[in-house]
Amino acid sequence: MAKRNKIIYWVATAWLALGMVSTGIVQLIKMDEEVNNFTQLGYPLYLLTILGVWKLLGVIAVLLPRFTLLKEWAYAGFFFAMSGAVISHLASGDALSTLFGPLLLLILTVLSWYFRPVERKIIPLNQ
Repeated sequence: MAKRNKIIYWVATAWLALGMVSTGIVQLIKMDEEVNNFTQLGYPLYLLTILGVWKLLGVIAVLLPRFTLLKEWAYAGFFFAMSGAVISHLASGDALSTLFGPLLLLILTVLSWYFRPVERKIIPLNQ
């Protein structure tokens, strides 16, 4: 069972990292499609830079060994960013196809967090 969980963790984490790095870069270089997406959703374009930087830093935090509290913050940031993207697309009446990317990254975030090895978790003091 432990080997299965480790495989699930690393597959989910690798795909999550790839997705966050690629979307973070797209946001940092302000690709036309991403700029149009943010404009249509009504968000200011400076958020592209903020989200892009946070995604790249979050990937580093999730992949580095130790720093368990920092990992928790990174997972929370990924969860808030992706759930916010899903809600934004739903609220603006976008096509359901626009939900695929953020929903996939949201699911990968939850899977990676849930299946992370014990050495990557915060252990309560009373244990």
